[in-house]
Formats: sequence, structure tokens, C-alpha cells
Amino acid sequence: MASAGNIYRWQFWENGRALDVKVDGGLTVNDGDTLEEAALAGQGSAYLFEDQVAEHLRSGRLVRCLEDWCPPSPGYHLYYPTRRQKTPALAAFVETLRYRPSGKAEGAQ
Repeated sequence: MASAGNIYRWQFWENGRALDVKVDGGLTVNDGDTLEEAALAGQGSAYLFEDQVAEHLRSGRLVRCLEDWCPPSPGYHLYYPTRRQKTPALAAFVETLRYRPSGKAEGAQ
């Protein structure tokens, strides 16, 4: 959102109450991998998906902070136009996100 002049506000929740926090700092990135590397290098706090840094959390290379304010998310969300035909790339991406390790896609009978 930097191209629009906006920096993402960190979103926290506690007991159903939302809190959006404007975070200022010496490093602003728009790439999760770069942000992860900066956190691993000790450059500060990072707001990342738990799935992305799970191994670092298990090994102790990264630690959670503000955990009470960060409840688990129910999952990923994808929005795309329904009135237009999906491109093959978007259709494949949607199916990849819907895949479950059991071998069944979500909603499959």
C-alpha cells in the first residue's frame, strides 16, 4: 500500500476489541521474506504470518510478543471478480489454496 501513500497498520484483538496501530520505524518493507530476514537479524519486531515463521518459533530464533493481542486467524481469504471467467493461473491458485492434505479440496464431496 506504500504506492498509495499508506503504510499497513498492525491489527490486534483482545476480548473482541480491535486495535489498529500505526507503526513507525527505520525499516519499511513490502515483502514478507525480507521482513522475516530483518527480524532474524535482530532489526526489530515483525508482523508476520505464523505459518511463515513456525520453524523459527519452534527453534527459538524468533519469539512471540503481544500474543494475547494476536488470536489465531481462521484462514486465508481470497477475493476475485465472479462475473469474469477466471484465468487458468487464477483457477490453479484457488485450487492450490483449497487443497487439504487429506487429498480432498474444501467443500469436495
